[in-house]
Amino acid sequence: MVLAALLLVLVLSITVLGQFRHFAAQQQLDDAFRKQLAEAVAPVSEGDVDDILLPDGVPVAIIDMPSIGVREVIVEGTDSETTQSGPGHRRDTVLPGQVGLSIVMGRAAGYGAPFGRIQELTPGTEFTVITGQGENTYEVIGLRYAGDPMPPSVKAGESRLVLITARGLPFVPTGLVRVDARLVSDPQPSGVRQTRFATLPAADKEMAGDTSMVWALVFALQFLIVVEIAAVWSFRRIGPARTWIVFVPLTLVACLWVAGEVVRLLPNLM
Repeated sequence: MVLAALLLVLVLSITVLGQFRHFAAQQQLDDAFRKQLAEAVAPVSEGDVDDILLPDGVPVAIIDMPSIGVREVIVEGTDSETTQSGPGHRRDTVLPGQVGLSIVMGRAAGYGAPFGRIQELTPGTEFTVITGQGENTYEVIGLRYAGDPMPPSVKAGESRLVLITARGLPFVPTGLVRVDARLVSDPQPSGVRQTRFATLPAADKEMAGDTSMVWALVFALQFLIVVEIAAVWSFRRIGPARTWIVFVPLTLVACLWVAGEVVRLLPNLM
């Protein structure tokens, strides 16, 4: 029963509960980013206005793709936990709209599936990205799958954006899909980047899980085991009625904790 409950909570965490979490996070991120835009303090580099490195999960842009019904706040960072809130900007690339190459990664199925339909974008389709430097207009130049030729390198003074997500059946990714788009509005100067591809954490790369918090999963499993041992003792000594009242909520809490840590280990684009 405990294993079944754990598996059920894991599925719900990625799908139903994940949708609510994504929606709530997007509402908060949208409010925060619009306030930053109004106060002219929205980030334009890897640091904030005080040159302090941006933490994962802070809003850096808003992407609007009306042709596929997508309007999402883009956050800084691309690890598995960060992309639960929305599409993530890869730290080793410039922000959208700036001169150079920018990469944004989003989930295809879970947590709102913000990039679940980007394969429907066709060459010539335009969309916008709002950053602290203003509104930027992009035009799709093509889709790429594994083995497809890459587009020409970005020339000096040009700006290109690559959208990346998983392909395949929902929650069963078989590869990646990339959407290449070129900036058709005026490019903005690039902000300072401390992170390079060589120093980019493995958890921030495509289809990667985050193993840095495995210790938290160990603690969560230990808590679940302790709860179940206590439940068995209570069932035998106190009786089933009181045991159900006390330990069903505790078991659900423990399962939610375990499921949350397990999700961090799963691919960040799933």
